[in-house]
Amino acid sequence: MTAQGLPEGASGPIHTFGRGIAKFIVRPAFRVRVHGAERVPASGPVVFIANHSSMVEPQLLFGMLPRRTAFLVKEELFRGFVGWFFPKLGQIPVKRGAVDRKPLMAAVKVLEDGGAVGIFPEGTRGLGDAENFERGAAFLVRAGNATVVPVATRGTYKPAGAKRRWRPRVDIMVGEPFTPDIGKGRTGLEEGTERLRIALADLVKALDEWRLEHGLRDTRQD
Repeated sequence: MTAQGLPEGASGPIHTFGRGIAKFIVRPAFRVRVHGAERVPASGPVVFIANHSSMVEPQLLFGMLPRRTAFLVKEELFRGFVGWFFPKLGQIPVKRGAVDRKPLMAAVKVLEDGGAVGIFPEGTRGLGDAENFERGAAFLVRAGNATVVPVATRGTYKPAGAKRRWRPRVDIMVGEPFTPDIGKGRTGLEEGTERLRIALADLVKALDEWRLEHGLRDTRQD
């Protein structure tokens, strides 16, 4: 029996266990502060859109967001034991650079059941400035009639060749939920994608400004 608000085949207890690992084992490696967690809707279909600059964000957000969330995760990670464990956690494998509706439809089913889905619309790790978005997030919002919650993370980025800092300060900022009206067809998706991108880019900028005001250095420029 599938756990409520999770993809088919997921286990509620394993999902809860995995969130505990992310929260209580991964989190101590960083000094994490979450801003605005109270903004997350307690129920109903939600698409979390988040920026992506390291492998750490998916783990932190999985544990720190105050709702069960099925994340779209690159298929390459679904190997061996992890290949069994991730689906039980409720994570959805997605092929990067390929047109594959199966993971999107699995995510839409989660939304139709009133659950939450997490996606990194930049498609790959980078500076996390939300400069480029793929259309998957807008598709999910439209197909699942979902509320959008942008989530910005800073402090996880490690420049190439740099040593990992001891317990770096990481800030996670949850933005205001909104429900965009995304039009039909490719044009509607493209316009909706840009609206989502701007919302996340503005939140990332707001978090950058907050960190600057509080004397936190920008590791993207180390």
